[in-house]
Amino acid sequence: MADRKRYNDFAEWYDREFATAPLSTAVRETVLRFLGEGDGRRLLDVGCGTGAHSVVYAEHGWAVTGVDVSEDQLRLARKRGVEVLQADAAAMPFEDASFDAAVSTWIHTDVDDFPAVLREIARVLPSGAPFVYFGAHPCFVGPHSGFFAAQGVPTLHPGYRRTERYSEGPSIRPEGLRARVGATHLPLGLFVQSFLDAGFTIERFEEPDNANAEYPYTVALRCKR
Repeated sequence: MADRKRYNDFAEWYDREFATAPLSTAVRETVLRFLGEGDGRRLLDVGCGTGAHSVVYAEHGWAVTGVDVSEDQLRLARKRGVEVLQADAAAMPFEDASFDAAVSTWIHTDVDDFPAVLREIARVLPSGAPFVYFGAHPCFVGPHSGFFAAQGVPTLHPGYRRTERYSEGPSIRPEGLRARVGATHLPLGLFVQSFLDAGFTIERFEEPDNANAEYPYTVALRCKR
């Protein structure tokens, strides 16, 4: 998960422009609809960043522990009162089956090895536990697609099957997040297969209409360990 350390230089900017922006309200609503109320159960928020999502999950009854490698992002999460730990999501210092549920948002474009992260999340969950994931739509967000702010019709270019990290291309605005921290692209097939290979059963898969766009910008999954 080392690439998320690049967020150290942009914690306040990211919190203002993304973590607390209007789209994030819709993200949290989708995650909570998939997840349900906590009733005091333990929830692991993988890639919690500044904790803007974590505090809302806690308001819905979850006992939240957040994990991220960006110490600067975690600094803001601690200010929000979130219990956090700086750790690599591909090697978390938790015992097997130590959480009742897990959530994660946006990380598959940031981490070096998303399948390894999913295997680690599966390890810390007991059989039958839910895992909710929300992230960028692999078909329309990546080095191959110009789809700025989910407006209009995506303009597709060569490169959909590229899986290496990128920081420039037809989808990258010089002032945007990816020009600052880069991204990793996973085609849809590899993205979905990563959940199955980690041992998860996919119970629900949606293309949320959070941006009221003609084409989907995001995907959301509810899985069962």
